[in-house]
Amino acid sequence: MIENIIFDFGDVFINLDKQATAREMQVYGFKNLTPELETLFAAYEKGLITTEHFLDQTNHLFPKANRLDLIHAWNSIILDFPEQRLKFIEKLAKEEDYRLFLLSNTNELHIEFVKQRMGKERYVRFKNCFEKFYLSHEINLRKPEPAIFEYVLKSNNLKADKTFFVDDSKEHTSAAAELGINCWHLKVGKEDILDLNTQILKC
Repeated sequence: MIENIIFDFGDVFINLDKQATAREMQVYGFKNLTPELETLFAAYEKGLITTEHFLDQTNHLFPKANRLDLIHAWNSIILDFPEQRLKFIEKLAKEEDYRLFLLSNTNELHIEFVKQRMGKERYVRFKNCFEKFYLSHEINLRKPEPAIFEYVLKSNNLKADKTFFVDDSKEHTSAAAELGINCWHLKVGKEDILDLNTQILKC
């Protein structure tokens, strides 16, 4: 029986345009994701480098873009947060049938922009739905590393077989499943978090 639910954030609750940053950066010379960029992005998501350092390094790689250009391009991935999803998670939290957790790969620039897009009041409403609100750059861990799932389980005394994890990334759900966590790989555009109860019944 499921007692705990761990939710991803992007494309589970808030809509994303995952190709937007690449499109925006093409005018500044971006062509494809290189190992150097992947390493930089991962370090920033894990909070291993500051926003200043991240922007300096990115500016070094794309000198045609100034700092505001880079911030705009970086944040262009973030779209809207549908009200029905916010009301859904608020209702779920109020029912108290499950312990609820958020586990998101994100970074300082993105989460600050999310707060702006959602508005402070809506963001606080959302955050208050969860017992713990885990952001990768704050805990220095990142999905799909097994350590991040082990951290959440151990820190909250959760049993993997009684825990349900929702993420739009197959890589992330596969990693969690290896630890015995029940998973739903949410297919963006075909499924919605509003279908959660139907998915849990499949466990």
